[in-house]
Amino acid sequence: MGLGVDAPKRRRLFRAAVAVTVGAGLALTGACGGGGHGDGDGLSVGVLLPGGGASRFGQFDQPLIVRKLKELCPHCPAPAVAATSEPDVQQQQLDAMITRGVDVLILAAIDPKALRSSVEAAHRAGIPVVAYDRLAQGPISGYVTFDGAAIGRLQGEALLKGMGAKADGGQIVMVNGAAIDPNAAWFEQGALSVLRGKVKIGKSYDTAGWRPENAFADMTGAIAALGPGHIDGVLAANDTLAGAAISALDASAVRPLPPVTGQDADLSAVQRIVAGRQYMTVYKSYRAEADAAVEMAVALGRGEPVGSLATVDSATTRGIPSVLLPSSSVTVGTIKDTLVKDGIYTIDQICIPKLRSACARAGLT
Repeated sequence: MGLGVDAPKRRRLFRAAVAVTVGAGLALTGACGGGGHGDGDGLSVGVLLPGGGASRFGQFDQPLIVRKLKELCPHCPAPAVAATSEPDVQQQQLDAMITRGVDVLILAAIDPKALRSSVEAAHRAGIPVVAYDRLAQGPISGYVTFDGAAIGRLQGEALLKGMGAKADGGQIVMVNGAAIDPNAAWFEQGALSVLRGKVKIGKSYDTAGWRPENAFADMTGAIAALGPGHIDGVLAANDTLAGAAISALDASAVRPLPPVTGQDADLSAVQRIVAGRQYMTVYKSYRAEADAAVEMAVALGRGEPVGSLATVDSATTRGIPSVLLPSSSVTVGTIKDTLVKDGIYTIDQICIPKLRSACARAGLT
């Protein structure tokens, strides 16, 4: 789904039009080393993320993307990065980058459907869009993510293992992600492929906005409806939702806590796993994802063909060149050989004073 050999020319014409209408000061400039545009223009990259700061996108993805771009194109200008958790704000950010005249966009869409018109505007302007982590709608040129079905299967398989004998006919609650996020449905389908016919799904929720307060309310409702002694497991789509579900179980004095899944390997979730309060999380190599996305974006920005491991169809576009990366399940016994080994966290970061005895039992010394 690349833009073809005329893409650099179209981008140069677009930037010239922008310079006339909104002023040359809005354009990003700089010389890009190692195969930039033939006329010496710099390769400007816009990055739009669905959260910054303490979120996984702020902690991991953003610095890794910036670092990889610097590695591949050391003389390019720093990428323009925008982060928000609000769909309407992200659309404004995307539209501003189109007006600014960036060469290529890396987009982790909050609401893919709502952003479709802006992705189409980018395409008309000759700006390739790499969908990052989440599949955007509209004429995107590439897609990099983790295999969502495989993630769901890892969660479902781990939940069954954590439930032990109750995995045969026990009752679970599913705390899924936001309905507007295509990844949420992908995770859920993967989990259900493992869980169907083995456990009873007492309640299943789509968590609006992936917000923990909504997950807490949903889990509280499930406990009230099913009874505190009748929840044998919780399939939580990520670690934020897992933490909210566990808080709801605590607030209702559910003991013992049932096994709870997660995803993203948040530090707080890893500490809950050590403490025996969360059963597992899914570890994804954000470095591999960032590297693949930047490599694809730089190739597209230079008008070069992109490699892919697969093709994926969205609701609007078929045959999107895609890289689908693997992930791995992390439980208390595998933290050291995954997260610590890969340098995601140190043992000192995980093993705060109140967890030292639990860390010793887990071999985290």
